[in-house]
Amino acid sequence: MARIILTGGNEGIGFHMVSQFLKDGHMVAVLDLKLDNLNELKGKHTDTLSLFECDVSDPQAVVQSVDNTLSAFGGIDYAIHNACKCQFANFEDTSDNDYRSVFDVNYHGAINMTKAVLPTMKEQSGGRIFLTSSGVGVMGFANISAYASSKGALKSLAKCMNIEYQNTGITFHLIHPPLTKTASAKPLPVPEEFKADPQKVGTGIAKNIHKKRFVICHSFAQRLQTGMAYLFPIRLGRFMSKMAGEFV
Repeated sequence: MARIILTGGNEGIGFHMVSQFLKDGHMVAVLDLKLDNLNELKGKHTDTLSLFECDVSDPQAVVQSVDNTLSAFGGIDYAIHNACKCQFANFEDTSDNDYRSVFDVNYHGAINMTKAVLPTMKEQSGGRIFLTSSGVGVMGFANISAYASSKGALKSLAKCMNIEYQNTGITFHLIHPPLTKTASAKPLPVPEEFKADPQKVGTGIAKNIHKKRFVICHSFAQRLQTGMAYLFPIRLGRFMSKMAGEFV
């Protein structure tokens, strides 16, 4: 049984990750701006699911939620930053405030969570921290530079943290989901049939979360796709952007 804290679990991939974690007998704490979709799960898992309304861009709110989780669980084994914000606009129409708001959630939210859980993980002499990245953070994509660059920053952050904390028993990992039918991906000009099912993705990630790989994917096919993005980032990014443009 693992004690897991997760940001962004009220819907989409995060919701199904939480559901699978609970089915597998783990204890889960969820931090999100809204928690309404989780109420049914809470009714079935009163002792193993804790819910905290929290803005992950607020460092003090994250610290308070982590403290409350520690009071309920006695420790944290896995911390997963899944909360995200996506801004769809070309570069010239994306304001400085747009960039800041996206980074506040996607990147600084990860920093806030990491700083909040590190003391207890260091005291435990171990723990695992997962940051949800994206293929667009590797290869780029048209009209999504704020989101993509924040996801690329998470990739670099996880690598740096792995080096800095290599002697502590704490490891850092990236979660790489595919393009999925979520609220944040809805504005993308891509037909729904080309997007993955959030239940399959969330369930698959939850089942693979215990693996020791740096990059965690929900399926073998997604591992191959992610590997291609790392091998041919610019070429694949241009191809995917062109394909999306044809659907407009």
